[in-house]
Amino acid sequence: MLERDQPLAIYMQGAVTSNIGKMGSGILRYSPQPIACVIDSEYAGRDVAEVMDSPRSAPIVATVEEAIGLGAKVLVLGIAPQGGLIPAEWNPVIDEAVAQGLSVVNGLHDLLAPKYQTLQNGQWIWDIRVEPEGIGVASGAARHLKNKRVLMIGTDMAIGKMTAGLEIYRRLRERGVSTEFVATGQIGITVTGKGIPLDAIRVDYACGAVEKSVLEASRPTPDSLTEVVIVEGQGALCHPGSTANLPLLRGSQPTHLILCHKAGQTHLQKQPDIEIPPLGDYIRLYEDLASAAGAFPRPVTIGVALNTSHLDEIEAARAMAQIEREIGLMAVDPIRFGPDRLVNALCH
Repeated sequence: MLERDQPLAIYMQGAVTSNIGKMGSGILRYSPQPIACVIDSEYAGRDVAEVMDSPRSAPIVATVEEAIGLGAKVLVLGIAPQGGLIPAEWNPVIDEAVAQGLSVVNGLHDLLAPKYQTLQNGQWIWDIRVEPEGIGVASGAARHLKNKRVLMIGTDMAIGKMTAGLEIYRRLRERGVSTEFVATGQIGITVTGKGIPLDAIRVDYACGAVEKSVLEASRPTPDSLTEVVIVEGQGALCHPGSTANLPLLRGSQPTHLILCHKAGQTHLQKQPDIEIPPLGDYIRLYEDLASAAGAFPRPVTIGVALNTSHLDEIEAARAMAQIEREIGLMAVDPIRFGPDRLVNALCH
């Protein structure tokens, strides 16, 4: 469906500098496809690298017409509004894109394929949040695997679980370690081309979907075993709207955990009346829940992947050192300082 040489236009109207633009940010950082442009009329005429933390340059334009003029072949909906539904004001933009022959990557819960059934030759609609076929009830089978299974956990939504996981995955592969990444959300699925949309799967089969993906990633052939499987986490145990944590723990049967946290954050971003627990207590909660009082193996927490993007380098170093003193585990910003310390601990 989505080919590596298809230029992307990322729709981020009003969200280039916002947390809800995380889909677009992830595509900019990790997608193998060329980026034709970003669409956001508020910053039109500027380069995306000037206004957000992006490793790639791309022009920002105001319209779909301009995006097509820059060679775009695919429109990616790069915004993740709360609730995951397509706002009504997006419909004219999507209508225009489809009418002009652009394919569409849609990571939201509202499906577009039923709406646009007449497409041009080679044009497609990719609705990512569709329950995959062939899933069933989990059996705990992943606990019998003899490899390392690393689950990325977090203290909030949109805290950097996928980003940290992909950085560790890439560094392991650079070192020659056989590694697979199990994507469980729309961004990870888009940039890797595979995975499961966990929040679109019926609850009875959610654990089984994770388990099936981990087993397939661990044994790509009957005679092989992947050394490390990185499992993208979703949500947070302390978030009242998060439902994915138990399926991830039971399905992956993790041997290791890495906690993702934003430096200095003390309360949930969208629910500031809810306090994030002390990190040491929070880690023990995850380990306890994973082991279920001894029913399953207890994972080892390697350390903290710390998001310090809002701090300068000196403040970031202080934040990492403070967490290390508090909980006795390493704290690393894998984007700013690289994931090597986490990777070293995992390998040894």
